Amino acid sequence: MSIKSDHRHLYLQVIDHLKADIEAGIFKENEKLPSEFELSKSLGVSRATLREALRLLEEENIIIRRHGVGTFVNPKPVFTSGIEQLTSISSMIMDAGMEPGTIYLSSEKTISNEEDIKRFQCNEDESILTIKRVRTANNEPVVYCVDQVPSAFMPKDFEKRYDSSIFSALEETGDVHVAYAVTYIDPLGYHPEVSSVLKSEQDASLLLLTQLHYDDNDRVVLYSKNYFRADKFSFHVVRKRV
Repeated sequence: MSIKSDHRHLYLQVIDHLKADIEAGIFKENEKLPSEFELSKSLGVSRATLREALRLLEEENIIIRRHGVGTFVNPKPVFTSGIEQLTSISSMIMDAGMEPGTIYLSSEKTISNEEDIKRFQCNEDESILTIKRVRTANNEPVVYCVDQVPSAFMPKDFEKRYDSSIFSALEETGDVHVAYAVTYIDPLGYHPEVSSVLKSEQDASLLLLTQLHYDDNDRVVLYSKNYFRADKFSFHVVRKRV
């Protein structure tokens, strides 16, 4: 069916049409779309117009194009959250009606390097604790977490608490209170270590959330890099007009 029914750019009409077909179940999750030739013919547009629409749909993570194989519909994210508030990964998983879990990978203490000293405003001889974990939903790995924190902020026995909350441990003594975080979101492609641990396909995307957590004195007390499976998670921001 031709979509030449309004005055917008054709590629925008193609995007809306394909989104509607996906929403209606005409094209199902993980299903391969018709060829570019078939789609452009059925929609009454050029292949160049179709390719531009598909490019933008891929940027939105609605479809994925696999070289030499075809174009597929990405499944909708299971977990979605705003990032205006500091919400734990466990809370996001529980809100979706699933059971959160943790796979402890490693923890390592190292003497602070130049980057650590600049980030945490610590001394040269202070040690930094690096913790690597995988968060699971109903036993399926969905987030790869790397957290760094000055060892002095943590309880001495923390490394033995494999399933303990880092936030709770940080605030246990009452000396530290996490007040806010600055978050950077970057899309990533295949990551040799992370994608393997999360059991992601080579052409599956990841979302990297890098966060600097500050206490009430505007001091960085926790540095986190969380790699989310993009087929499982989406994030949004509420923006208000000022």
